[in-house]
Amino acid sequence: MNAMWPETEKTDELLDVARGGDPDAVNRLLERHRDAVHRLIQMRLDQRIRRRIDVSDVVQDVMMEANRRLKDYLANPALSFRVWIRQIAKDRVIDAHRRHRGSAKRSIDREQVAVQPADMDRSTMELMAQIRDTEPTPAAEAAQREMLKVVESAIGSLDDLDAEVILMRHYERLSNQEIARALQLSEPAASMRYLRAVRRLRQLLEGPDSAASAR
Repeated sequence: MNAMWPETEKTDELLDVARGGDPDAVNRLLERHRDAVHRLIQMRLDQRIRRRIDVSDVVQDVMMEANRRLKDYLANPALSFRVWIRQIAKDRVIDAHRRHRGSAKRSIDREQVAVQPADMDRSTMELMAQIRDTEPTPAAEAAQREMLKVVESAIGSLDDLDAEVILMRHYERLSNQEIARALQLSEPAASMRYLRAVRRLRQLLEGPDSAASAR
């Protein structure tokens, strides 16, 4: 399973060095997470907004804000670093949606799911395998790839929190503990939220009759 976020051991080492006042460690720490932040923003930034602002510009804003707030984080790291920096990134996405909502025909205050098939197809295939209780095979790959957009569209049809849990677990590879902290839920509640989101996604993929029966 490929991880979207860098592994935590090296991150923890850099945090320890940065805490000692080493500016090079700070730079390496932030650059180490740049690609993951870019992917997170690309997943969540509405496609209509991406016509107006560049994802890389939003990423740079996140890095600057993280650098500004890092001293306070190092003094009181209540969250893992990746959960902390992803919260900054999500705030920037929400701000972008609010600033540009007048350019859309409908409100885009919500964090519109915008999964990019080119970057996320492996995660989607793995999610499909879990929902269908079957492993992807080379013989079935062509048909499964046809389903990628269907699955990603279904994720976008979920309510915000259900879609967010799916993205956090399957695309960002966050642990249940990290998801709980990010969403300010207990760990059992986060686990139940994830199971409910997967059930609703499966129902959407099985068709309207199944989805209606769950209401």
